[in-house]
Amino acid sequence: MALYEHVFLARQDVSAQQVDALVEQYKGVIESFGGKVGRVENWGLKSLTYRIKKNRKAHYALMDIDAPAAAIHEMERQMRISEDVLRYMTVAVEAHEEGPSAMMQKRDRDDRPRRDGDDRGPRRDFGDRPRRDFGDRPPRGDRPAREDRA
Repeated sequence: MALYEHVFLARQDVSAQQVDALVEQYKGVIESFGGKVGRVENWGLKSLTYRIKKNRKAHYALMDIDAPAAAIHEMERQMRISEDVLRYMTVAVEAHEEGPSAMMQKRDRDDRPRRDGDDRGPRRDFGDRPRRDFGDRPPRGDRPAREDRA
């Protein structure tokens, strides 16, 4: 049997209990084919980047699956039929990750890289090149004509 990570998006107007029911339904399909569902994460209601079937938000759910390919095909077939599922994606993996997924890890503000220049390296030095000032440019009428316009 192969290892898979499966993520699906459910419509925004279904409740969290209905999303859990969808997860249990698809879990039953996998188990009926002799597979196992490991970690299940409900990522909650999140905004979509663009509208999908007139929905601006969706419930996200992740499942770690250890099952034969036939079980995955049947689950995806049922998801295509379901009106509650907007999108789904199944990816074959070498091994399942331990612990919470990247979406569930709480990142503290102190963990992010700082933007005050500490992580960017030294600023460029322009040497002795003078900085342009708004007043150092001649008025429009005093400028010579460009060759491509003459």
